[in-house]
Amino acid sequence: MHALTTRRTFVRGTATGAAMLGASGLGLLGGCHRTSAPGTTMIPGDPALSTLSDHLGFFSVDESVLTRVMAELTSRGADAADLYFQHSRDNSITMEDGIISRASSSVDQGVGLRVVVGDQTGYAFTEDLSLAAMIAAARTAASIAHGSKAVAPVAYTHGKTADFYALKQPWSDIGVAQKLPRIEQLNALARAADPAIEKVTVSWADGEEVVLIADMHGRVHTDMRPMTRMWCMVTAKKNGVSQANSANLAGRHGFEWYTDERLAFVAREAVNRTMILFEAKRPPAGELPVVLAAGASGILLHEAIGHGMEADFNRKGTSIYADMIGKKVAPDFVTIVDDATQPGERGALNVDDEGNPTERTVLVDHGVMASYLHDSISARHYGHKGTGSGRRESFRHAPLPRMRSTYMENGPHTREEIIASVKKGIIAETFTNGQVQIGAGDFTFYIKNGWLIEDGKITAPIKDINIIGSGPEALRNVTMVGNDTKLDFGGWTCGKDGQSVPVSQGMPTTLVSKMTVGGENV
Repeated sequence: MHALTTRRTFVRGTATGAAMLGASGLGLLGGCHRTSAPGTTMIPGDPALSTLSDHLGFFSVDESVLTRVMAELTSRGADAADLYFQHSRDNSITMEDGIISRASSSVDQGVGLRVVVGDQTGYAFTEDLSLAAMIAAARTAASIAHGSKAVAPVAYTHGKTADFYALKQPWSDIGVAQKLPRIEQLNALARAADPAIEKVTVSWADGEEVVLIADMHGRVHTDMRPMTRMWCMVTAKKNGVSQANSANLAGRHGFEWYTDERLAFVAREAVNRTMILFEAKRPPAGELPVVLAAGASGILLHEAIGHGMEADFNRKGTSIYADMIGKKVAPDFVTIVDDATQPGERGALNVDDEGNPTERTVLVDHGVMASYLHDSISARHYGHKGTGSGRRESFRHAPLPRMRSTYMENGPHTREEIIASVKKGIIAETFTNGQVQIGAGDFTFYIKNGWLIEDGKITAPIKDINIIGSGPEALRNVTMVGNDTKLDFGGWTCGKDGQSVPVSQGMPTTLVSKMTVGGENV
């Protein structure tokens, strides 16, 4: 192997290296890396790569190639243009009833080419990183959006980025032999927790995504983005009745993150969420006060409110928040933030997918609508400095304004005060799925676990509940916000316009004075 293994060489060399399970054990793809000292992996984003040529060499390109492709991309005009190189490697392992039932590995690579002229966007991609293939893709993108000819850069500068997810050891250096004991440990912890447990499924995922973004101004940014998730699903049976539930941990962390304490936490959460279902009932239906539990209730904040604050919906006038900047949308004690700078979070980003620095963006400031989430197109439209919110699923997609880690900040109340204030209502604790009409913010969410509140006290577990409402109305109807804000620990993925990206979300315990609860008619 050469001192710097290229992506094309690596993919050719491992084309037959799919996951294998046999007498010799489990073999999964590791990452390609530059030959170096044991335990170090040298890829774009690694400070050990000191020159731009090293970073470009990872994708088998150099500055002259960038210049030629960019010149073709901007030949028919450009207000903005970029090349988005990406290489990703993912491994997954599933254990069912103590046996490894599935294992897979995948490697993907390519480049997306985008040119923007006014409101027109030309986009093309190729999995072939040869000069001829990239020139052809650039011509395709340029034919879609064109104006006055632009001048491509003749030199490129590698910009520095933040470091919100540094790992002690990259996932490409972690073998299956290290992962299996952790998978077996979580399986054993969950199975031993209660004699009613019949089945335990443990899923493991890890991977690394390497991106290199070059724009028409000669700027180059690189990032290596790790991701991991460990998930536990439990099925229990009592008196002929079965119940099932799950819990998971996810984030931009390394192998060392999976401590004994975290594995015990996941097992306990999965088992407790399952066993309480045997006691749970459906609450009465009707319009009730709803207490949104700290953490996982952030899904409602994300879906019913956050999407409406993404700038493309507002630029096109489809969001109810399109004319609300500077206006009151919530009580004074409500502040909502979208923040990409939280170390290790699933929604953290060192740099967005347009090469812009990320930040902590205040969307609602003490009840007043303060900002949208911008990509470069919407920032230019609004004359805004940008928020580093341009995201894409892969090189096959153009970037869009997207959330990263969305949460509500602490309020002035305690959880105990909030519960004591409710005469008759429910606590929404864990969510499974829902539907949202982004423009108006109308939503329906399904709650798997919750609690009934009667006369200011928690009286019984509840399950299988729908809550129905409007995001903007729910925001106006917030009457109390707790001082216990936290991000949910699970692995959430956000879908928009056919693209999925990892996100984080959370909130403190929050009381909404009224929502429609779909329980039992009494």
